[in-house]
Amino acid sequence: MEIPPKSPDESEKSPQSKELMTSNTASTLCISSQSESVWTSASRSKWDIYHKPVIVVSVGAAVFLFGIVITSLSCIQSENKKVYKMCGPAFLSLGLMLLVCGLVWIPIIRKKQKQRQKSQFLQSLKSFFFNR
Repeated sequence: MEIPPKSPDESEKSPQSKELMTSNTASTLCISSQSESVWTSASRSKWDIYHKPVIVVSVGAAVFLFGIVITSLSCIQSENKKVYKMCGPAFLSLGLMLLVCGLVWIPIIRKKQKQRQKSQFLQSLKSFFFNR
């Protein structure tokens, strides 16, 4: 018969395992979770809703313009021409990618907002008819 390996003593455990054992992970996860329920009726401002895509679009536009400047420097200046020709298109493509991602993100958020409003309306109808 095999003897199961015995568990290490408290003094032999690593500090990370002690930390994991003593922390209240369930309560921490519940507190740090910021997911919204579909049925919450807390109204948010437009900035709260659209701030992330607006930031992505503005950063993308700035990087794209920086790429245009660097690419045009490769045509104007004769020194470091190879560096400008390599970095310019890289910044152009990165900026364009961020710009397009942000511009696509905005209609997705609008669609989610409409779905949320519809579901809130249906929930209010449901509660009206079934809670009598």
